[in-house]
Amino acid sequence: MSGQVNEKASYDEGEVSSGKEQQPVEFDPAKRARILRKLDRHLLPFVSLLYLLSFLYGAILPTDPTSETQKSQVSSASAAECLLLKGSTTPGMAKDADLVGFRYNIIAAVFFIPYALAEVPSNVLLKLVRPSRWIPSIMLAWGLVMTLMCLCKTYHELIIARVFLGLTEAGLFPGVTFYLSLWYRRRDVAARVAIFFSAATIAGAFGGILAFGIEKLEGKGGLHGWQWIFLIEGLATVVVAFASYFFMYDYPETATFLDESERAEIVAMMREDSLGLATHYDIKFVWQAMGDYKSYLQIAIYMGLLIPVYAIALFTPTIVQELGYTAAQAQLLTVPPFVCGCIATIAIGILSDKYNLRGPFIIGPAFVSLIGYIVLYTQTKPGPSYVGAVLAAVGVYPTIAVNLAWAGSIAGGDVRKGVVIAMVIGLGNLGGICSSFIYYQPPRFHVGHGTIMGWLGLSIVLSLFAMWDFNRINKQRDEYCAREGIDESRREEFKDMGSESPLFRYVI
Repeated sequence: MSGQVNEKASYDEGEVSSGKEQQPVEFDPAKRARILRKLDRHLLPFVSLLYLLSFLYGAILPTDPTSETQKSQVSSASAAECLLLKGSTTPGMAKDADLVGFRYNIIAAVFFIPYALAEVPSNVLLKLVRPSRWIPSIMLAWGLVMTLMCLCKTYHELIIARVFLGLTEAGLFPGVTFYLSLWYRRRDVAARVAIFFSAATIAGAFGGILAFGIEKLEGKGGLHGWQWIFLIEGLATVVVAFASYFFMYDYPETATFLDESERAEIVAMMREDSLGLATHYDIKFVWQAMGDYKSYLQIAIYMGLLIPVYAIALFTPTIVQELGYTAAQAQLLTVPPFVCGCIATIAIGILSDKYNLRGPFIIGPAFVSLIGYIVLYTQTKPGPSYVGAVLAAVGVYPTIAVNLAWAGSIAGGDVRKGVVIAMVIGLGNLGGICSSFIYYQPPRFHVGHGTIMGWLGLSIVLSLFAMWDFNRINKQRDEYCAREGIDESRREEFKDMGSESPLFRYVI
C-alpha cells in the first residue's frame, strides 16, 4: 500500500528491488518519455494536493473593509502566502481578536522565523528517515495545529499558534521539491516543480471564494466564521495526512507502480545525471552546501522573486475592491490573475526543461512582472491597475519553480542538494517578513510597489551574474578535464566532492 518493496535503497549500491545486480540499460528516448509520464501520473497529483492544502487552510478574515482601521493596515496571511479577503459580511478575526495597528502584520511575520530555521533540518531528516513517513508526519502536525487554531481567541494566542504553524509546515515545500529531485533528472525537474507549485496559484484563485463560503457558518457551534475555516481546512489536512502514509512512494528503486525494467531505467537515468556523486548522508555534505557562495546567490535571487509573490495576494483584492463591485463579485475578479499565473508557471517550466536553461526563464518573466509593477506604481485608475496586477502575477509566478530547479541543479549529491533547496526556500521565505510590512498605503501602495520593483531588479541582475559565473566555471572544467585526461570512467575518485567535482557542470 505504501509503495515500498524494501526498506532502503541507494543508487550507490547498484541494485533494484529484485536484489539483482543492475545491468547496463540501453538508452531509449521513447521508453524514457513513457516512464516519465508514468512517474508524473503517480507522483504529481498527490504532492500537488498536499501543497494546495498548505495554501488553502490559512485564510484570515480582515475587519470590515469600510472601516478606517482596515483601510490603513495590511491584512494577511495564509500559512505560506498572504491571502487578503475584502468585503466580509461579518467582522472577522481582526475585530474578534482585537488585531489593531500592526498586530495583523506581526501575526503574519512571526510565521516565517521558525519556518526558515526548520527547513534545513527537515530536509536532512527526510533523507535520513523516508519520504513516505516524514512528509505525512509534518503534514499531520500542521493539520493538527491548524485545527486547534479554531480555539484561538486573542492576539497572543494567535501569535503562539502561528509560530507552531511555521515550525510544522516548514518541511513541506523544500521537502517535496527535494523529493521530486530524487525521481527526476536535473533537466526534467523544472516542469514538475512548476506543476507542483501551480497548486499555490490555484489556491490563490479559489481560496478566497472557499473562505467566503465557509464564513457563512458564522455563529454555528459557538464559533466565528474564521474559526470554522481553521477547523474545516485543518481537519481536511489531517485526513489527507493519514492517507499519505499509505499512498506515498519513497524512491524509484522501491516503487511498486514500476516494473523491474522501468525501475532499472529510472535508476540508470538518475545515476547518469548525478555523475556518481554520493547519495549517503555525511555531515560534510551539509557544510559543503553552507560554505558555497553559489547557494547564497540562489537565496538572494529567490528572495527577490518570492517577495513579489507574497505581495500579489496583498494588493490584488484591494485593486479589485476599488472597481466598485460587490464582495462576491470582487472575490471572483481576484481569480484571473492567479489562473493566468498558473498557466504561465506550467508553460515556462516546460520550456525551461525543453531547452535545459534556467537563467533566461527567470530573467524574462521577472521583467514582465517588473512592467506590471511599474503600471501599478504609475496608474491611478482601477482598470489599468488590474492589468498591472495580472502582468505582475503572470511574470513572477513562473520564476519560483525555475529558480528552485536551478538551485537544486547547482548542488552535487543528494544531501547537498536537499540542504541547498532548504536553504533557498527557508532563508528566502524570510522575505515574507518584508512583504508583511511594506504594504500600508492602500490603494496606491507606492512604498510596497517601489520595494518590489527593487527586489525584482536585484533578481534579474543576480541571475545574469549567475549565468556568466556558471558558464565561466564550466569552461574552466572543460579545459581542466581535457588537459588532465579526466572522463566519467574516473567518477569514483570525485564522488564526495559534490559540485566541486571536475566532472560536474552547472546548468545555465
